[in-house]
Amino acid sequence: MRFKGFDLNLLVALDALVEERSVSRAAERLNLSQPAMSAALARLRQFFGDPLLVAQGKRMIPTAQAQALHRDLGPVIARLDALIARSTAFDPLSSTRTFRICASDYLVAVLFPAVIADLTRLAPAIGLDIVPPSQAAQTELERGEIDLLLTPQEHCIPGHPTQLLFEEAHVVAGWRGNPALDEPLTRDGFLAAGHVAVRVGQGARASFAESQLAALAAERRIEITAASFTSVPDLLVGTDRLAVMHRRLAQVMARRLPIVWQDMPFAFPVMRQMMQFNQARQDDSGLAWLMAQLRRHAGGDASPC
Repeated sequence: MRFKGFDLNLLVALDALVEERSVSRAAERLNLSQPAMSAALARLRQFFGDPLLVAQGKRMIPTAQAQALHRDLGPVIARLDALIARSTAFDPLSSTRTFRICASDYLVAVLFPAVIADLTRLAPAIGLDIVPPSQAAQTELERGEIDLLLTPQEHCIPGHPTQLLFEEAHVVAGWRGNPALDEPLTRDGFLAAGHVAVRVGQGARASFAESQLAALAAERRIEITAASFTSVPDLLVGTDRLAVMHRRLAQVMARRLPIVWQDMPFAFPVMRQMMQFNQARQDDSGLAWLMAQLRRHAGGDASPC
């Protein structure tokens, strides 16, 4: 398709080339042959009067012009995706759409089993592509590559709509044989114990619980740091260590493993688990339907924030 003499397909090729920094990988991503992608790069270079990608060893480095074009392309592609999604009525029974969702393993464990079981009945051909939190997630949401970001309110991206999914309390969990949990735990007992902590994603970002504990100046002895929430219970079994866990996750894991939990021994903020989407998707009926299913299973408030 041409717009004012320019082949719009070349913009999609440019987007893939800058992100992949490889002609062969960009071709694979767009289901094109390598010669076709090389030809597209040549046409882009001619049109913009810039090399756009410069070979350095085995990699191709985007020029300043390519990076500027790529930044502007993100919102454009996101809005085009939203326009296409809005152009047809959404029917869950017949839809074959795949929704890309960024969610932690904690949410996968406590929310998605019931949601997926329901979707099998309500929307049998719909797919879910669930990806873990990462430093790239914000960029991908802004570019429309992630349909829905599930994250604590503190990590939401400014400028994009959010809705409350549910509120979550945190508890102290440990092995059933841990003598420290035979009685209600005190603040001093909590701080004196060894702990298992979680840091999330490729950038090892502090979890909500870790951030709040730091803000409360609750210094404790962290003996093990895990990369996922669901690995923590296994790391507690057979030890005297403690962990601050989401209440919902502690309830699920206590049915599978010999762990127990009790309320925090001091006041601890409630976590607001949010759903966030690109502002271009506000009229996306399919996404609205999916968020309604998530809220229904989570028991959350549907009010926008």
